[in-house]
Amino acid sequence: MRKVLIASKNQHKIDEIKIILKSSDLEVLTLNDFEKMPDVEETSATIEGNSLKKALEISKWSGIETIADDTGLEISSLNGAPGVHTARFAGVGCSSEENILKTLKVMERILNREAKFKTVITLAKPTGEFKQFTGILEGSIATKPCGKKGFGYDPIFIVKNFNKTLAEIGEEKHKISHRALALKKLMFEIKKSY
Repeated sequence: MRKVLIASKNQHKIDEIKIILKSSDLEVLTLNDFEKMPDVEETSATIEGNSLKKALEISKWSGIETIADDTGLEISSLNGAPGVHTARFAGVGCSSEENILKTLKVMERILNREAKFKTVITLAKPTGEFKQFTGILEGSIATKPCGKKGFGYDPIFIVKNFNKTLAEIGEEKHKISHRALALKKLMFEIKKSY
């Protein structure tokens, strides 16, 4: 069975990726399956760069084909911010709630609330070969949090054509999300190379 390693310590992200990959014939490992693993600093100025850096470094370290994901929330009226700084928009070590509060504060008097989630997934081999897959979910920023499902910015991201936040959508998120779209492209590529 082909093994892949998810290069993430974010349990929400790991759970979501595992759910989406469930129908594959892959043996999915996580960093939790290893006693010691290197910390990969996200030092790139782009989502693509951070995804690639994590995938290559963990794949070389583990000797296992690796999936790494980086995701950014890009708000049109903020020139694409928070973008690559999405996880730490309210500061290093901040919580999801603090990121949401800062976003709502910054957007308080802004009428154009268009936004998109962008996920870039890199599949890297220990040899240094890699491919990248992008998923984009269009939407807008709500004026207040709604819904209890999901994680991160989900309670304030209204999905285009759904009129609900990702936190209100629930299980259907695993079919329509930015991460799901990128993973579908990844799965197509993996099936081609079986």
